[in-house]
Amino acid sequence: MGADKAGTAGGQGLTPRQQKWFASVKANFEAQTGKPMAEWVAIARTCPHEGRKARGAWLKENYGVGTNHAAFILSEAYPEAVSWDDAAELRAQLWSDPKSEAILAAIEKAADGLPGLVEGQRKSFTSFSRAVQFAAARPLKGGKALLGLKLDPSASPRLQPSVRKESWSERLTAIVEFDDPAQVDGEIKRLLSEAWKNG
Repeated sequence: MGADKAGTAGGQGLTPRQQKWFASVKANFEAQTGKPMAEWVAIARTCPHEGRKARGAWLKENYGVGTNHAAFILSEAYPEAVSWDDAAELRAQLWSDPKSEAILAAIEKAADGLPGLVEGQRKSFTSFSRAVQFAAARPLKGGKALLGLKLDPSASPRLQPSVRKESWSERLTAIVEFDDPAQVDGEIKRLLSEAWKNG
Protein backbone atom coordinates (compact mmCIF):
# COMPACT_ATOMS: atom_id res chain seq x y z
CA MET A 1 0.00 0.00 0.00
CA GLY A 2 1.51 3.33 -1.04
CA ALA A 3 1.41 6.64 0.72
CA ASP A 4 -1.56 8.99 0.57
CA LYS A 5 0.39 11.79 -1.09
CA ALA A 6 -0.01 15.39 -0.07
CA GLY A 7 -2.76 17.15 -1.91
CA THR A 8 -4.82 14.05 -2.69
CA ALA A 9 -8.56 14.21 -2.24
CA GLY A 10 -9.82 14.02 1.30
CA GLY A 11 -7.24 15.81 3.33
CA GLN A 12 -4.33 17.61 1.65
CA GLY A 13 -1.91 15.09 3.13
CA LEU A 14 -3.50 15.05 6.58
CA THR A 15 -4.41 11.98 8.59
CA PRO A 16 -8.08 11.67 9.66
CA ARG A 17 -7.00 12.61 13.18
CA GLN A 18 -5.23 15.74 11.89
CA GLN A 19 -8.25 16.68 9.74
CA LYS A 20 -10.53 16.34 12.77
CA TRP A 21 -8.18 18.48 14.87
CA PHE A 22 -8.02 21.27 12.27
CA ALA A 23 -11.82 21.21 11.88
CA SER A 24 -12.15 21.48 15.67
CA VAL A 25 -9.79 24.48 15.81
CA LYS A 26 -11.86 26.21 13.14
CA ALA A 27 -15.25 25.32 14.65
CA ASN A 28 -14.31 26.43 18.17
CA PHE A 29 -12.19 29.41 17.16
CA GLU A 30 -14.43 32.25 18.33
CA ALA A 31 -15.39 30.53 21.59
CA GLN A 32 -11.74 29.82 22.42
CA THR A 33 -10.34 33.21 21.43
CA GLY A 34 -13.23 35.46 22.47
CA LYS A 35 -13.41 37.28 19.14
CA PRO A 36 -14.72 36.51 15.66
CA MET A 37 -12.17 36.05 12.89
CA ALA A 38 -12.93 39.46 11.34
CA GLU A 39 -11.79 41.20 14.55
CA TRP A 40 -8.63 39.12 14.73
CA VAL A 41 -7.84 39.88 11.09
CA ALA A 42 -8.16 43.62 11.81
CA ILE A 43 -5.87 43.24 14.85
CA ALA A 44 -3.30 41.19 12.91
CA ARG A 45 -3.14 43.81 10.18
CA THR A 46 -2.01 46.39 12.75
CA CYS A 47 1.07 44.30 13.58
CA PRO A 48 4.22 46.40 13.09
CA HIS A 49 6.31 43.36 12.09
CA GLU A 50 6.97 41.67 8.77
CA GLY A 51 7.09 37.93 8.36
CA ARG A 52 4.85 35.20 9.67
CA LYS A 53 7.04 34.17 12.61
CA ALA A 54 7.38 37.72 13.97
CA ARG A 55 3.67 38.38 13.51
CA GLY A 56 2.77 35.14 15.29
CA ALA A 57 5.05 36.03 18.21
CA TRP A 58 3.47 39.51 18.35
CA LEU A 59 -0.05 38.04 18.54
CA LYS A 60 1.02 35.64 21.29
CA GLU A 61 2.84 38.28 23.30
CA ASN A 62 0.26 41.05 22.99
CA TYR A 63 -3.00 39.10 22.85
CA GLY A 64 -2.25 35.74 24.50
CA VAL A 65 -3.15 33.81 21.37
CA GLY A 66 -1.76 30.27 21.11
CA THR A 67 0.45 29.11 18.26
CA ASN A 68 -2.28 27.34 16.31
CA HIS A 69 -4.80 30.15 16.64
CA ALA A 70 -2.13 32.69 15.64
CA ALA A 71 -1.35 30.66 12.51
CA PHE A 72 -5.05 30.45 11.67
CA ILE A 73 -5.48 34.23 12.12
CA LEU A 74 -2.42 35.02 10.01
CA SER A 75 -3.55 32.70 7.22
CA GLU A 76 -6.75 34.76 7.01
CA ALA A 77 -5.12 38.18 7.46
CA TYR A 78 -2.21 37.54 5.08
CA PRO A 79 -3.21 34.86 2.58
CA GLU A 80 -0.17 33.44 0.86
CA ALA A 81 0.28 33.24 -2.89
CA VAL A 82 0.74 29.48 -2.55
CA SER A 83 -2.02 27.88 -0.51
CA TRP A 84 -1.57 25.09 2.01
CA ASP A 85 -3.76 23.00 -0.29
CA ASP A 86 -1.39 23.34 -3.28
CA ALA A 87 0.94 20.54 -2.26
CA ALA A 88 2.65 20.24 -5.65
CA GLU A 89 3.62 23.93 -5.72
CA LEU A 90 4.72 23.90 -2.07
CA ARG A 91 6.90 20.88 -2.80
CA ALA A 92 8.38 22.45 -5.93
CA GLN A 93 9.29 25.64 -4.06
CA LEU A 94 10.72 23.86 -1.02
CA TRP A 95 12.64 21.11 -2.81
CA SER A 96 13.96 23.26 -5.67
CA ASP A 97 17.52 21.90 -5.42
CA PRO A 98 17.61 18.65 -7.47
CA LYS A 99 20.17 17.10 -5.12
CA SER A 100 18.00 17.68 -2.05
CA GLU A 101 14.92 16.52 -3.95
CA ALA A 102 16.70 13.27 -4.87
CA ILE A 103 17.30 12.65 -1.15
CA LEU A 104 13.59 13.26 -0.45
CA ALA A 105 12.69 10.78 -3.20
CA ALA A 106 14.96 8.20 -1.52
CA ILE A 107 13.28 8.84 1.85
CA GLU A 108 9.85 8.47 0.23
CA LYS A 109 10.94 5.19 -1.33
CA ALA A 110 12.20 3.95 2.04
CA ALA A 111 8.88 4.87 3.69
CA ASP A 112 6.69 3.49 0.90
CA GLY A 113 4.72 0.49 2.00
CA LEU A 114 4.28 1.51 5.63
CA PRO A 115 0.59 0.81 6.33
CA GLY A 116 -1.60 3.90 6.64
CA LEU A 117 1.21 6.25 5.61
CA VAL A 118 0.06 9.79 4.87
CA GLU A 119 2.61 12.08 3.26
CA GLY A 120 1.86 15.78 3.61
CA GLN A 121 3.55 18.84 2.20
CA ARG A 122 3.98 21.93 4.34
CA LYS A 123 5.69 25.19 3.47
CA SER A 124 8.93 24.31 5.25
CA PHE A 125 8.95 20.49 5.40
CA THR A 126 7.46 17.26 4.08
CA SER A 127 5.65 15.25 6.75
CA PHE A 128 5.14 11.52 7.18
CA SER A 129 2.26 10.49 9.44
CA ARG A 130 0.17 7.55 10.51
CA ALA A 131 -2.22 8.78 13.24
CA VAL A 132 0.27 11.55 14.05
CA GLN A 133 3.49 12.76 12.47
CA PHE A 134 6.36 10.30 12.96
CA ALA A 135 8.89 11.78 10.52
CA ALA A 136 9.58 14.91 8.51
CA ALA A 137 12.20 16.05 6.04
CA ARG A 138 13.44 19.44 4.92
CA PRO A 139 16.14 20.50 2.49
CA LEU A 140 19.45 21.94 3.68
CA LYS A 141 21.78 24.23 1.79
CA GLY A 142 24.27 22.61 -0.53
CA GLY A 143 21.95 19.88 -1.83
CA LYS A 144 21.56 18.18 1.54
CA ALA A 145 18.48 17.16 3.55
CA LEU A 146 17.54 16.64 7.18
CA LEU A 147 15.23 13.89 8.41
CA GLY A 148 13.53 14.14 11.80
CA LEU A 149 12.17 11.00 13.44
CA LYS A 150 9.93 10.23 16.40
CA LEU A 151 12.64 8.13 18.02
CA ASP A 152 15.08 8.24 20.87
CA PRO A 153 18.44 9.27 19.35
CA SER A 154 20.03 6.22 20.98
CA ALA A 155 18.10 3.99 18.52
CA SER A 156 21.01 4.20 16.07
CA PRO A 157 24.55 5.61 15.98
CA ARG A 158 23.50 7.52 12.87
CA LEU A 159 20.99 9.60 14.84
CA GLN A 160 21.65 12.84 16.68
CA PRO A 161 19.38 14.58 19.16
CA SER A 162 17.36 17.40 17.67
CA VAL A 163 18.67 20.55 19.35
CA ARG A 164 17.37 23.17 16.92
CA LYS A 165 13.70 24.15 17.14
CA GLU A 166 12.23 22.87 13.90
CA SER A 167 8.89 23.86 12.39
CA TRP A 168 7.74 20.24 12.46
CA SER A 169 6.39 18.41 15.52
CA GLU A 170 8.47 18.63 18.70
CA ARG A 171 7.90 14.87 19.03
CA LEU A 172 10.56 14.33 16.36
CA THR A 173 13.48 14.18 18.75
CA ALA A 174 16.08 12.45 16.56
CA ILE A 175 17.63 13.73 13.35
CA VAL A 176 19.90 12.48 10.61
CA GLU A 177 21.50 14.58 7.87
CA PHE A 178 22.07 13.33 4.31
CA ASP A 179 24.25 14.69 1.53
CA ASP A 180 23.59 11.83 -0.90
CA PRO A 181 20.49 9.71 -1.67
CA ALA A 182 22.58 6.53 -1.29
CA GLN A 183 22.80 7.27 2.45
CA VAL A 184 19.07 6.50 2.70
CA ASP A 185 19.75 2.80 3.08
CA GLY A 186 18.34 -0.23 4.88
CA GLU A 187 19.18 1.25 8.28
CA ILE A 188 17.17 4.38 7.50
CA LYS A 189 14.31 2.22 6.26
CA ARG A 190 14.41 0.34 9.59
CA LEU A 191 14.43 3.61 11.54
CA LEU A 192 11.46 4.95 9.55
CA SER A 193 9.59 1.74 10.37
CA GLU A 194 10.42 2.09 14.07
CA ALA A 195 9.31 5.74 14.05
CA TRP A 196 6.11 4.72 12.19
CA LYS A 197 5.25 2.47 15.17
CA ASN A 198 5.35 5.62 17.33
CA GLY A 199 3.02 7.50 14.97
